[in-house]
Amino acid sequence: MAASDQTQSDYWNGDAGARWARHQATFDRVFTPLTERLFARAALRPGDAVLDVGCGAGATTLRAADAVGPSGRVTAADVSAPLLAVTARRAADRPPGGARIDIVEADAQTHAFADGAFAHLISRFGIMFFDDSTTAFANLRRALRPEGRLTCLCWRPLTENAWIAEPLGLIRALVPEPEPTPPDAPGPFRFADAERLRAILAAAGFREIAFAPVDEDLVLGHSETGSARAAAEAAAGFALDLGPASRLVRDQPPAIRERAYDLVLRDFETRAVDGRVRLAAACWLVTATR
Repeated sequence: MAASDQTQSDYWNGDAGARWARHQATFDRVFTPLTERLFARAALRPGDAVLDVGCGAGATTLRAADAVGPSGRVTAADVSAPLLAVTARRAADRPPGGARIDIVEADAQTHAFADGAFAHLISRFGIMFFDDSTTAFANLRRALRPEGRLTCLCWRPLTENAWIAEPLGLIRALVPEPEPTPPDAPGPFRFADAERLRAILAAAGFREIAFAPVDEDLVLGHSETGSARAAAEAAAGFALDLGPASRLVRDQPPAIRERAYDLVLRDFETRAVDGRVRLAAACWLVTATR
């Protein structure tokens, strides 16, 4: 495992992985519109063998298992033991007689998946963190059958993702500016430029590569009673405890964290409509064929 991949493994096996595991239901809810778009395009079929790359806490794995049915199978791959433990529990709670689910703690860049084992590779935001993307996609292509398909989501630029950019903009005056990330470094916006990913997929041997823009509003917080304040509190908690902005405030003094929360809370309360705080998300829906 290369150094930056080791860093990713350490990150997702540490506090970040544990927090995502604890709040799995919240992440599943927030990302539901994007999950729906992923599976609508993937069009998995009964009997398919599916590889779920960066499966996280298993939402996409379980959805794939429902799609492929008892004659299909799903392999859930991730580097995070805490998240895979949640996936395993959720898989064990399924009624008997469904698709077989195999769980693999592995770096998909280098793991020796069997040649031609899968009809379909899916990933919801799990493809942007490889150390060597071309090597990773070549390895994943090898695991696909002839004519096997890839369907993935990755983020478009930060400026188009208000659910991240808005809270970041509000707190930037309070916290040190983060070091700029090199364009091809592992990270959430690595493939915001679709042409970069297109070139990598082509170099790895994929064909029929296509990108479709996906735009959805994510509900960061909601209130069953319709309260704007309660919805804003839930949304601010998500943004600063779980979302990307959390990295900037987590180690700050309590006074700074409280000020950041107050700024985001007041902004989100003005955005709440019908007890929901919605902000825009923008992704690429990527498809390709082996």
